[in-house]
Amino acid sequence: MSSAFELAYPESQPAMASSRGSLHPRLLKAPVVLHASGVTKSYRKGKVEVPVLNGVDIEVVEGEFQAIVGASGSGKSTLLHLLATLDQPDTGEIYFEENRIDNLPASSRDILRNRYIGMIFQFYHLLPELTALENVLMPVMIHHGIISYTLQRRKFRQRAKELLDLVGLSHRLKHRPREMSGGEMQRVAIARSLMANPRLLLADEPTGNLDRAAGEEIMEIIHELNSAYDVTIVMVTHDMSIAAQADRTVRLAEGKVESVSFQS
Repeated sequence: MSSAFELAYPESQPAMASSRGSLHPRLLKAPVVLHASGVTKSYRKGKVEVPVLNGVDIEVVEGEFQAIVGASGSGKSTLLHLLATLDQPDTGEIYFEENRIDNLPASSRDILRNRYIGMIFQFYHLLPELTALENVLMPVMIHHGIISYTLQRRKFRQRAKELLDLVGLSHRLKHRPREMSGGEMQRVAIARSLMANPRLLLADEPTGNLDRAAGEEIMEIIHELNSAYDVTIVMVTHDMSIAAQADRTVRLAEGKVESVSFQS
C-alpha cells in the first residue's frame, strides 16, 4: 500500500465474513471492497429522534455493479452517504479494503474520498465558475496543491481530456455548467469522479434529475465503466428498470435490508 493510503487508514482491521449468494460467476472469487455491519443512523427533528437505518448489513465485491433501492424514506441515500464517509453511523462498522473507515478523523475521510472513492450526485455539484475541463481537474488540484499540480499540469490535463472524451464531451472542454444540459453536466461529474482512478464509485440517483433519453445515455456510460473498465459501482436509484441491470440489488424498507436479489 502507498504511504498516502496508510495516512488515510491509520488502523487496519480484518474484513468481516462474505456471503456471495447468487452472484455472477465472474464475481464469485472477487475480494470484498466494501462491507458494512450493523449500521444504524438516526436524526433529530426538534426533540424527536427519527430512526433512518436500523441494523444494515451490506457488502460489495470488486468489479460488481450493485443497486440500492427502496421507497422514499427507506434510508438508501443515508446509507450511501455513510459508505462514502460523508456522515458517520450511530453504531455499526464500515470497512473499505479491510480497513475500518467509519471512525476515521475528518482529514483521513477527506483523503479517502479524494483518492480512493469517487462520488456522483443527482445534482452534479459542479463549480459554476469553472469550465468542464477545470471541474474534472479539481480532485488532482486539491490532492497535489498548487506547486506540484503546476509541475505535472500537462499530464493531468491530458488525462482530464481523455476522461471527457470517454463520456462524449471532448467538444465541451471550455464550456461552463450554465452552457451545458443536465446530461452533459452529469457526464462532467462522472469524468471528475474518475480523475483520481478511484477503486470504488458511489452514485446517488445519477439519473434522477434527467429526462429519460439523457438518463439512458448516463446509464450506458456507467455500464461501460463497469464492464469495459472493471470499475466497482454502488448506485442508489428509485428506478427499478435501472436496478434490474445491476449484478446485485439490495432493497431497503424501514431502515433495514428487506431483500437481496441477483441478476442471472
